[in-house]
Amino acid sequence: MRNRLRNPVSGLAIACLALSLVACGFHLRQSAALPPGMQQVHVSVAGDADLADQLERELIQAGATVVEHSGPGVAELKVQARFSTRALTVSSYAKVREFSVNYRSDFLAVGADGKPLVKRQHIDMQREFTYDRTQALGTATREEQIRASLVTDMARAILRHLQAAAPAPTP
Repeated sequence: MRNRLRNPVSGLAIACLALSLVACGFHLRQSAALPPGMQQVHVSVAGDADLADQLERELIQAGATVVEHSGPGVAELKVQARFSTRALTVSSYAKVREFSVNYRSDFLAVGADGKPLVKRQHIDMQREFTYDRTQALGTATREEQIRASLVTDMARAILRHLQAAAPAPTP
């Protein structure tokens, strides 16, 4: 008897949760709506091959065809990206305790018609982490994870800028 009562109650709870998410305006993130003229795009990234790969995946997911070479009828996304690391705090023994990993990207997008879609812009991102001298071997791995996270976030941020250049959809 107890199991019969629990199932309708849990089902009702799940239904209420789903309705409350819909009512608050929550929507799953969809792929970016690219501006017209970006159906075929050439991606040129200087400074970070990982960002180039991530941008290509994001563009394909958004419905674009990524081509290997630029040419007539092909939009172009030009990106320059670079990482830098700096010490934030130093102990009394002159040992670094906190680092900041900074990631800067300068980009512009030109449509298939040769007209600029997004003028040159830059995005700065940073993550901070604490150096633990008792786990020195893990520091390099942690920094790699931070860099990978920044690459993913940067690619998505660039696509959001491209999406902002697209005309608003008509209802």
